[in-house]
Amino acid sequence: MADNHKLDNTKLEEALGEFAKDRQKEKYAAVMELLEKAVVLVPSMQPQNLDEETQKLMKEGKQVQLPKDAQILPCLLKKESGEMALPVFTSFAQIPQDKKSPAVIAMPFFGMLGMVMANKEKIEAVVVNPFSHSMVLNKAILEVAQKRKEAMSKPQTKTIKVTEKQFEILAHNRVAMYLLPRYLFEHKEEGLQKLQKEEGEFLIHFYDEVYPEGRKASYTAEDFSVMTLNITDTVQLTRVDMPDDTMKKKGMCYRVYAVRKRDAEEIVYYTLEKTEQGNYIGRIMTDGKHELVEPAPDNGAEIEAIMNLVTQM
Repeated sequence: MADNHKLDNTKLEEALGEFAKDRQKEKYAAVMELLEKAVVLVPSMQPQNLDEETQKLMKEGKQVQLPKDAQILPCLLKKESGEMALPVFTSFAQIPQDKKSPAVIAMPFFGMLGMVMANKEKIEAVVVNPFSHSMVLNKAILEVAQKRKEAMSKPQTKTIKVTEKQFEILAHNRVAMYLLPRYLFEHKEEGLQKLQKEEGEFLIHFYDEVYPEGRKASYTAEDFSVMTLNITDTVQLTRVDMPDDTMKKKGMCYRVYAVRKRDAEEIVYYTLEKTEQGNYIGRIMTDGKHELVEPAPDNGAEIEAIMNLVTQM
């Protein structure tokens, strides 16, 4: 059974509604793009050999974990032509009360597709929300989706050519947004002290890791500025100003703030980035994930903004 709180196909249903009003090829393609990433509901017979507790939960519409060997027998619709079609739904609200089946199984679209393709001789089509949007996926469409699924599962290697300027941006951001925070998260106080003591000389070593052998970054140790402030008894802030040209190029991190929280023995890492939408404060998590937090204020108000973010944690 599906978990009502986790199943959210709002955008998909909006696209289905647009297609229902104007059945153009472009709108069909828009629906398929969302559908391939969605979890759908498949009405079925109740799987056999389930324990009493699982059967009870399914009847109550609760979420259950089916055994791996559970056989799913979908409930099919018989079209006027006599062909059998598999109905799938984007939410429980799309299933009329008088059309409910013994069980409803939530599965990824491509999982459902695999089940259909294994029973091609019985199932001629899939119908999405048959009692409202009624979008039909015929065999030809299903075969195209199957090919896309197979292509996605194959490892792909691409050679991407970048210009000299693009490489410099990528190399710089790898240092500022990956190598440096990773080092500080790992070494904590010791790592911060090394950065504070060696400053630009310390940072240049990370660029040497990124650039190919025999090639040096265009930056020197003097291009970086490191300043440390003990804001409170428990919070120390280290600001690193990157080389001047990083403030002029979109897509670059031009300043970082490494915040040491002494009481929690934690490092919090913020970035100042020049994006397409303007200057933003970003954050790098300990697992390497990156997020944009909020628009960056003027330089003079940056430290206050960073401290506000720290105190909100």
